[in-house]
Amino acid sequence: MKALPRLVALISDLRLAIVLLLVIAIASGVGTAIPQRETAEFYHRLYDPQPWLGLLPGEGVLALQLDHIYSSGWFLGLLAWLALALLLCSWRRQWPALRASLRWIDYRKPRQLSKLSLAESLATDQPAASLEKLGQLLEGKGWQIRRQGDRLAARKGLLGKVGPLLVHAGMVVLMLGAAWGAVAGQRAEQYLAPGRSLELMDSRGSSKLTLALDNFSIQRDPAGRPEQFTSQLRILEGDGSDGSLLKQAQISVNHPLRFQGVTLYQADWALAAISLQLGRSPLLQLPLQSFPQLGEQVWGLVLPTRPDGSEPVLLSLGSEQGPVEVYGADGSPLGQISPGGEALEVKGLPIRVASVLPASGILLKRDPGVPLVYAGFAIALAGGGLSLVATRQLWAIAEEGPGPGQLHVAGLCNRNLTGFAAELPQLLSQL
Repeated sequence: MKALPRLVALISDLRLAIVLLLVIAIASGVGTAIPQRETAEFYHRLYDPQPWLGLLPGEGVLALQLDHIYSSGWFLGLLAWLALALLLCSWRRQWPALRASLRWIDYRKPRQLSKLSLAESLATDQPAASLEKLGQLLEGKGWQIRRQGDRLAARKGLLGKVGPLLVHAGMVVLMLGAAWGAVAGQRAEQYLAPGRSLELMDSRGSSKLTLALDNFSIQRDPAGRPEQFTSQLRILEGDGSDGSLLKQAQISVNHPLRFQGVTLYQADWALAAISLQLGRSPLLQLPLQSFPQLGEQVWGLVLPTRPDGSEPVLLSLGSEQGPVEVYGADGSPLGQISPGGEALEVKGLPIRVASVLPASGILLKRDPGVPLVYAGFAIALAGGGLSLVATRQLWAIAEEGPGPGQLHVAGLCNRNLTGFAAELPQLLSQL
């Protein structure tokens, strides 16, 4: 039984809470540096040739759960440990301090007041009248007053004692929301071409909403580098067959759309399809695929130039603006084709590129813990603001004497004691 209080004291130690906060901050930084929730092949391809920090290959990143830090068991365990430490600290220290501040302390003798941080004695012919006037002055300044015969007690700023409790409570609620979102949240990235739609399923697999992309544009700088991506979206009810429009909006990078618990982010872009004309054929819209072995953002397709499928060529491009590079089966360059421009004769076959269809990369996130995270922030901020409120206490005793009497006044303050020390003589000068 004796070990339990020591264990509680250890867990609620402020130094331990600071260490936990530091470890959580470092882990969050690692989660920012390492891409999260990718496939195992992605981490092997990224870190096997060059281990992360020169120490961890792909297998090490996966073994330590660094590919999904925020939902890993050890990270959630750290959050739970910190939450428990804050709760125990509030229970052992902050709650007793609040209860103690609500109790009135009664000092009966002037000698008791002289031992406090601030103490003054004022000579007066009418100590009782001065005491009464002091009470009226304090009440006019918003102090709570308690009179008992020849003495009074006053206090102001008790809300400041609630601040630390609210800060701890807000942090616990915030961590609860973050953990709930990491465990129960959903995240998926989809590429949509204009005119296409995507059904949004709930946890039971039934279609609740349909996301349709009407238009997607890429804004580029003069050098051709992408600067901004913009998608025109429609959200339809159910599978969209009845055409019931619920929301129409535009999203771009740093300007997401939030709707019924789902957040849609403009995350990336790709090339979906290319419209070709082979000789005198009608326009053919053919899908493009990514070629990571040729570069980070390179798309293309293999196109046969003969009816029997022989003599293929590779069409590749890195932008919807082109140009389209044409390579032979041996990798030799055969020319370039500009979208919307003239045809290029390749092995006797004229090939014209009419247009290239880009695709919008949309990140869909459903995080049930977001309301708790926002509520936790609000509670913690409110508590931080209240913690700045100084709690002041003041006592006064009227002492009658054979000659001039005295009014003994003393006070305590948990913040800005210097300011309170300068205010007390000004208060007594009004008596």
